[in-house]
Amino acid sequence: MSEYEKYQQIKREARWTGLALFVLIGFWIFAGFGLADLPGEVLGMPVWAVTSSVGVWFFAILLVKFLTSWVFRDMDLDEGKEAEQHE
Repeated sequence: MSEYEKYQQIKREARWTGLALFVLIGFWIFAGFGLADLPGEVLGMPVWAVTSSVGVWFFAILLVKFLTSWVFRDMDLDEGKEAEQHE
């Protein structure tokens, strides 16, 4: 993988990670404020409190699983090893 391709992959991973952050923030806002009027309790806590804390945590795990499975690539960032391979 050339230096340019590595740089493009790094930029792609950074864009997707930023997008995942905004999606997570949107989910947190919906889970906390959007469900505030929902009646009911889970383990003695309001539904919005559970979804905006534990729910966001589980959603973040799903986002990270998506990123590591579909977006991130394992690549060697050491320039010396690539130069040795070409010799």
